[in-house]
Amino acid sequence: MDFSHLIGEILRNLWHWWWLILAAIVASALNTPIAKGFFGELAIRLFSRLRLDKELYRPIHNVTLRTPDGTTQIDHVFVSPYGIFVVETKNMSGWIFGSERDKQWTQKIYRHTSRFQNPLHQNYKHTKALENLLGVPAETIHSVVAFIGDSSFKTDMPPNVTEGGGYIRYIKSFRNPIFTATQVDDLVRRIKRDQLEPTLATHLEHVERLQMRSDTNVERLCPKCGSQMVLRTARFGSNAGRKFWGCSAFPKCRVVQNS
Repeated sequence: MDFSHLIGEILRNLWHWWWLILAAIVASALNTPIAKGFFGELAIRLFSRLRLDKELYRPIHNVTLRTPDGTTQIDHVFVSPYGIFVVETKNMSGWIFGSERDKQWTQKIYRHTSRFQNPLHQNYKHTKALENLLGVPAETIHSVVAFIGDSSFKTDMPPNVTEGGGYIRYIKSFRNPIFTATQVDDLVRRIKRDQLEPTLATHLEHVERLQMRSDTNVERLCPKCGSQMVLRTARFGSNAGRKFWGCSAFPKCRVVQNS
């Protein structure tokens, strides 16, 4: 049987609807976590350029720093006379549920529910890495979480967890100068000096280290002092029976991490 006519008809139809096929491929690609993260961070860059005076708020984007247990990757840092603002970007849709103390938050889109790491906990490591690098008081570094996209909070959030351009208002709410212009210049210089090159290789290395941390068979180091972390089991209180990582240098170092 000759299928050439049938194949030709299929090809003609595919060519006629090529733009729909291309649109479907692009839409699928843009729906990936990597693409969402990229466009979310790009939106923060563009919006902050329009709304924040770059002479007062010195931006440094995509900052990867070495830590005792590997690396940490910061979306955006704004160094200003009013403090250092560390911005974690979340490009998400749907309803968002969570609290400051929850280990994980919830995203709900229609009937689909998913969980993700509490971004405040995620950003805490970023702020501590900058604090250790710069040697500045913890109260001069401010954690900010910026949700970009069609999302809506369904639980009360702290002021530093924002929607849309709310992160701009939060940053501008700090009006008491704590750094001089010379100090701001020095802080920016030190961050740029110590950050790793923002390349694909740097990103892939960071992702690989994150995956290794989730493996209980891989040695884990304390992010504060560099000592080995030990998997322990809580014996008392509401968390009794739950496993956690504790620094082997306890009680000198009291860092703990969820397993």
